[in-house]
Amino acid sequence: MIDSAMSVPTTNNHARTTRRRCWLFRGCGVLLGLSLFVMVEALLAVFDLGRPSNYDDPFVGFSRVNPLFVSNETGARYEIAKSRLKFFAPDSFPAEKGPHTYRIFCLGGSTVQGRPYSISTSFSTWLKLSLQAADTAHNWDVVNCGGISYASYRLVPILEECLNYQPDLFIICTGHNEFLEERTYGDIKHASPVLSAIQRSAARLRCFVLLRELLLSTTGQALDDSPAEKTEMPAEVDALLDYHNGLKAFHRDEQFRSGVIAHYEHNLRRMIGMAHDAGISVVLVRPPSNLSDSPPFKSQHRDNLAEAELRKWQSLFDKARLRYRDNLMESIRLLLQAANIDDQYAGIHYELGKCYLAVGQFDRARKSFLQARELDICPLRILALMEQALVRVADETGTPLVDAHDLLERECENGILGGLQLVDHIHPKFRGHRTIADALAGEMVRQGWLKPAGDWEARRQPAYQAHFDALDDIYFARGLRELNALRAWSSGRADGPPIETRLKHLGPLKNRTSQGRTDQE
Repeated sequence: MIDSAMSVPTTNNHARTTRRRCWLFRGCGVLLGLSLFVMVEALLAVFDLGRPSNYDDPFVGFSRVNPLFVSNETGARYEIAKSRLKFFAPDSFPAEKGPHTYRIFCLGGSTVQGRPYSISTSFSTWLKLSLQAADTAHNWDVVNCGGISYASYRLVPILEECLNYQPDLFIICTGHNEFLEERTYGDIKHASPVLSAIQRSAARLRCFVLLRELLLSTTGQALDDSPAEKTEMPAEVDALLDYHNGLKAFHRDEQFRSGVIAHYEHNLRRMIGMAHDAGISVVLVRPPSNLSDSPPFKSQHRDNLAEAELRKWQSLFDKARLRYRDNLMESIRLLLQAANIDDQYAGIHYELGKCYLAVGQFDRARKSFLQARELDICPLRILALMEQALVRVADETGTPLVDAHDLLERECENGILGGLQLVDHIHPKFRGHRTIADALAGEMVRQGWLKPAGDWEARRQPAYQAHFDALDDIYFARGLRELNALRAWSSGRADGPPIETRLKHLGPLKNRTSQGRTDQE
């Protein structure tokens, strides 16, 4: 009896010991696998293979990438290469970075460059003046890398190049130029948010990068939701609006639009990842859009609109415009009836927005203006889904975001950004650039990158005024001339060759020209 009773705990102890050994072996196996993985990652790092920041863009490739900066004749400075001055304004910085120098590169399109004027009145210059007033103990290099018509995918190689120049901070403001160049996006299969997050984390591993490249080269299948087929882009921008009557090249294509948005988010994540891998800080800027004083650049009726529906729509639209002078509420009623027939025509939402604005219904006006921007067949302003992607990327990567659109919109009495703050559809006036610069400097203070003197703001304003007063009349005359050219360009009246000469080489684009019933440019 005693022997039988004593055997029970002995058996239980043996079972527990067996289970512990089993879990120990499993744990050792996992640790061994992880250690082998760590060793492989370390070896790849030693031989610089599979660098995450270097893996190919899964959406587009480039025929070649020319450096933006070259050494000058004395070798003392890096300056914008002469071959790039068609798209960039001249700027430079010392080849040897001093011990008390803080170097900032501002990347983006023409908004960053300060168009229709130039760097001298861009937020990059106002930021430099502000930083000099805030902290005289440092030398502040603020380098303007704003390229005319440059989309986010063209900024990636610029950021990668600038990593070689000892940067301390990247300021990235992009989103308006994503639709300017023709390229092809295959069927993009969107993964779930959880799977996408896992893929983004794995993409920072060298093993994942090499495996992805191997699969692409052998099977054409990627490990993420990006298309395997890529468009090879020319070394420099070939914007469709650089051709005369370029608006003819733009037609409704939801697949293309979806690809552009996905590519934009990918580029933001890639640039931030490259910078963070190198230990460099990044600030994102939401670019401003003119909502109330910038009509859609091209409107297109919905597909499958019957002739009778089109005639009825046009009749309502014409009657609404005839009542603008004496009865705006009647105009609104007629426009809403027309929108019930076809709500895909961007222009009618803009007309509704103007009417709502005139009668003081600002919330409805804003909604209509945003809808007009979203339905624009030639999107020269950042879309809402892209703005959402910008906020999402900033949140998920812990990247500071300065909302330039919101900053300028706060100065509008009706709460809708328009022509009082912007010279055209996207470019801020001089005051707007100073407002953006002040916000960027304030963000640097919040992040602890700048410790300003107590009299900072008092010293900043005189510095701004002295700089502005020193600009000659020719600078402003050139800016006005450029503004006129920019307005002609955005309406399809560029002085380039006819768009038909370009369309001959755009097979996928020609397929899109058959979609839709009626265009209005």
